[in-house]
Amino acid sequence: MATTSVPGVTGSSTEATRSPWLMLAMATVGFAVNFWAWALISPLGPLFRDTGALGTLTESDVALLVAVPVVVGSLGRILVGGLTDVYGGRVMFPLVTGVTILPILFIDLFALDSYALLLVGGFFLGIAGTAFAVGVPFVNAWFPPERRGLAIGIFGAGMGGTAISALTTVKLTTGVDAQAPFLLTAAVLAVYAVAAWFVLRDAPGRVPPTSSLLARLAANAQLSITWQACLLYAVAFGGYVAFSVYLPAYLKTAHGLTPADAANRMAGFVVIAVVMRPVGGWLSDRLGAVPVLATGFGVVVVGAAISAGTPPLHGVGTVAFLAMAAALGSGSGATFALIAQVTEPSRVGGVTGLVGAAGGLGGFVPPLVMGYVYGRTDSYAIGLWLLSLTAALALVLTVTVVRRTAAQGQEAS
Repeated sequence: MATTSVPGVTGSSTEATRSPWLMLAMATVGFAVNFWAWALISPLGPLFRDTGALGTLTESDVALLVAVPVVVGSLGRILVGGLTDVYGGRVMFPLVTGVTILPILFIDLFALDSYALLLVGGFFLGIAGTAFAVGVPFVNAWFPPERRGLAIGIFGAGMGGTAISALTTVKLTTGVDAQAPFLLTAAVLAVYAVAAWFVLRDAPGRVPPTSSLLARLAANAQLSITWQACLLYAVAFGGYVAFSVYLPAYLKTAHGLTPADAANRMAGFVVIAVVMRPVGGWLSDRLGAVPVLATGFGVVVVGAAISAGTPPLHGVGTVAFLAMAAALGSGSGATFALIAQVTEPSRVGGVTGLVGAAGGLGGFVPPLVMGYVYGRTDSYAIGLWLLSLTAALALVLTVTVVRRTAAQGQEAS
């Protein structure tokens, strides 16, 4: 097994014999299985509404149901990112994964016929979404600066766990029974938690911070890169999350697709975004994060404007959505490549928690807006035009303020 080469640090023999690529692989798998769990409710939203298993649900009820895990997983990243700086990913990955099993079993055993209990279960299922704030600082510490964009981009591809959910949840529910997807996911999480405990090790030379969590949060919040990356990630990753949780409901309502077909198309959207995330990180290592971000936001501006007209899916409609998937995926990878380039390694966890929270919250608002707008206009056009406008504002921010921050970070390094 390869010996890690982290410049300027030494560690124990156990740490030193761990391969950075093995650690990256394990972290990526952990991110994927936790995101699989995090997205379990989303594909079932249209099914619950059509079957009446939870009573009569409105479009807004479905939007709230799929959005609750998103907001909890997002805000939880602030705390989990800070705890990862202290305890390391070797402890936090198995802990977050193991705790996520509890709400999954609660939903499986008690909540599948109650909207109120499903909201409660979904609230605690949000814990799975905090795995992102564990993995970024963990992976970042294992790689030298010139490879962090690619490494964090590869880790970020674990967001493809939502595609696993999209492809399996509805099929297992209709083909086996409603409990099957939850029991399967709980078993996978249990296996990963045990494997992570025995395999994962923190990078050699990791020095836990000595200041309090609140002091570190306050200090990290004052960094210019923090609030800039929060805004960028709220649009890039928030847009991805919003589509991944709400696209099945949108496709069914706007285009008349079956729940299974809508879930399959959502999976295609997710796969494109997942593939493009490491590509965005790799391009950022070579071209800089700003050009990658600017290009991605430009594509979203155009794609959302086209989609607002509800073009047919067999033509330009599908092209617009897949182009937005690629843009949002590459933009998500570029955002954390930018953070890795201009942030001290010891502060990456705290900054990641704040930025990750912003990204998740960026995914919480659009489904609610889309559900609200559709309920009053029978059209999704206003919501998609708002996405186009938001991406345009992010584009302006990128080529002005963020460009200066990136240049200053390169000079400092």
